[in-house]
Amino acid sequence: MGSGIIRYRGHLLVAATIWILSGCQDGEKTQSGSGEISQNIASETIDARKWQYVESEDGSQPVARHEAAFVNVGSKFYLLGGRGIRPVSIYDTQSGTWSKGPEPPIELHHFQPVVVEDRIYILGALTGGWPEETPVGHIYTYDTATNTWQQGDAIPEARRRGSTGNVLSGSKIYMLCGIKNGHIGDHKDWADSYDLETGSWEVLSDAPRTRDHFQAVLADGLIYAVAGRNTGSSETPFGGTIGPVDAYHIATDTWTTLPNPIPTERAGTAATFCNGQILIAGGESPVQEKAHSEVEALDPKTGTWQAWPPLNEGRHGTGLVSFDDSLYIASGCGNRGGSPELTTMERLEN
Repeated sequence: MGSGIIRYRGHLLVAATIWILSGCQDGEKTQSGSGEISQNIASETIDARKWQYVESEDGSQPVARHEAAFVNVGSKFYLLGGRGIRPVSIYDTQSGTWSKGPEPPIELHHFQPVVVEDRIYILGALTGGWPEETPVGHIYTYDTATNTWQQGDAIPEARRRGSTGNVLSGSKIYMLCGIKNGHIGDHKDWADSYDLETGSWEVLSDAPRTRDHFQAVLADGLIYAVAGRNTGSSETPFGGTIGPVDAYHIATDTWTTLPNPIPTERAGTAATFCNGQILIAGGESPVQEKAHSEVEALDPKTGTWQAWPPLNEGRHGTGLVSFDDSLYIASGCGNRGGSPELTTMERLEN
């Protein structure tokens, strides 16, 4: 780690909760787009860690944004995209300071970034204003070595959508699910791969269900689609949240659904894989105006869930970085919807 000052705000967390889910049985209450927690949960207190606010050495802050990306390349963290055209915000872990990079060539939001060496790939993004955002027709890349943006290959017109879950495996980027018509509807169960070496696209087997406003995670040859919603649900503007976890088997082009759903349904979550756990942080749902602060961990080997210490500030529409034995989350939105946009960063030691 660099020398960035870490200060504490709020009350000390004495303990967090671990939730272990048994498989759902007929008649048990599960979540069905409500954001409520399933009743098939046992709990005990075990975890006394707490998220810490990270203050910069010189008082610098990132540009506030949400529906954006937060990712690391080497020892630097990058906030990219978001509603409007926002310059890249760069956090140097060695100096503990934020700086500004260039603006993207177009408005890019609602995407999960993929890091390939020094480049950050953006695909499956939306552009334009709420609620009629449109899918971005090309891949865009930000080169962290040269601090420049570039328009890449076209995304096949018939398969364009935004708010997809994206991961890198080998020489291919996998793009899962998503939504075509902004926040109005036409959510998809599609899966596609993009070959970085040939520039070719391949249509893969459809997922078991549609979802958008989520992030995918790669673990041991499987891609996990966790959380999210079917935006444009008739229930509420933030309804249609999804509990079941679906896993795509890359080697066989097949899908399975895990027996245990996510304990707290929400969309706009941040996700990463760390120390054998799939971590899902933050989000938004119809059950509360504040963004969610929950951090929940799925063990892909056992299919069980644990509750990790909650964020100091609930937030949605950002990313989760695993770096140097710690987790980081920055920016995002503090309430469901579009405001307030945050400039804070938090850290949790593993």
